[in-house]
Amino acid sequence: MAILLVVAGLLLLVFAGDLLVKGAVALSLRLGVPTLIVSVTIVGFGTSAPEMLIAIQSALEGVPGLALGNVVGSNTANVLLVLGVPALLFTLDTSTTDTRRIYMVMMGVSVIFVALAFMGPLHFWHAAILLGLLALMLWDNLRTALASRSGAAAAEKELSELAPDMPGWRVAAYIMAGVIGLPLGAQLMIEGALVIAEHYAISPEIIGLTLVAVGTSLPELATTTVAALRREAEVALGNVIGSNMFNLLAIMGVTSLFGPLPVAPQFLQMDLWIMLGASALVGIFVFSKLKLTRLWGVLFLGLYVGYTVFLLGR
Repeated sequence: MAILLVVAGLLLLVFAGDLLVKGAVALSLRLGVPTLIVSVTIVGFGTSAPEMLIAIQSALEGVPGLALGNVVGSNTANVLLVLGVPALLFTLDTSTTDTRRIYMVMMGVSVIFVALAFMGPLHFWHAAILLGLLALMLWDNLRTALASRSGAAAAEKELSELAPDMPGWRVAAYIMAGVIGLPLGAQLMIEGALVIAEHYAISPEIIGLTLVAVGTSLPELATTTVAALRREAEVALGNVIGSNMFNLLAIMGVTSLFGPLPVAPQFLQMDLWIMLGASALVGIFVFSKLKLTRLWGVLFLGLYVGYTVFLLGR
């Protein structure tokens, strides 16, 4: 039964990820909004829904280490795993994308979160800072989107040429199906994996950093793989960047309201720095415009496998 849950979850993730990418690109064209903005908000936030559900449930059930491990592990997996796997299958050309500004925002958010973690345990005032930053980020994205709508007429013309059979209701249906299907698929994967993992004595922090982090990063993996297949580099990078920011600002912000959430010493000594280092690697492609090739995919996956093996032996 556990294996069936894992397989069913994986199939649902792939299907929902395909719908979300199609819907996000079509929406950006129809509204005249840059694809990157849609990817950072709708796609990035939608694929982070599993982390939100797991974090709140963990806090309510008195397992805060699982909640923090889930977010920190997911942010690391979002870079090394979510970008590594598609790079093995399809070269991702980032030369035509401009994600420098939003990437620097993500790095700033990551540094602020690490600083707050050193001031832990995370409590109400931490939540106020994180949620306040989230509100500022959403306002800035909205302002950018409204400023870009001057090209709406041209965008609708492009949409009619690229997708003449994509009416507005179908765009909305694709996005809704993707946002709903991704967390459902991830939940099936997690339930099956946790049943299998019960045979081993593993701490909540390690489970969060590995098993749950990978499980809740599967929506990002499915979406980014489909985006790479469709040569939508902005969707792929925007999904990872948006998801990482949402994980830190929204998920940890909301979860901290249920605090206090203690920060285990091993997070301060290593795991938060690994997360920062993984996020910094994205800057190579953001600023140099290098293509994310199979060689980079092997490197990213090798780093992630090595980190996971170390965690399981810790």
